[in-house]
Amino acid sequence: MQEFLTREKLPVIFGIFGFILAVLFFTIGFFKTILLILITTFGVVIGIYLKNNHILDDYLKK
Repeated sequence: MQEFLTREKLPVIFGIFGFILAVLFFTIGFFKTILLILITTFGVVIGIYLKNNHILDDYLKK
């Protein structure tokens, strides 16, 4: 099993991602799912920006 996961890492990851996306589409709807993805992406972009520019390092070290 470990060898399979090592060899087929990306298909397994994207398969899980597709399953989660399908569950979201069926449970909360298309537009709410798209909004959730956009807000999450926006949060990740802000987090990466703050990490790369060391803006919050002084506050997080305390």
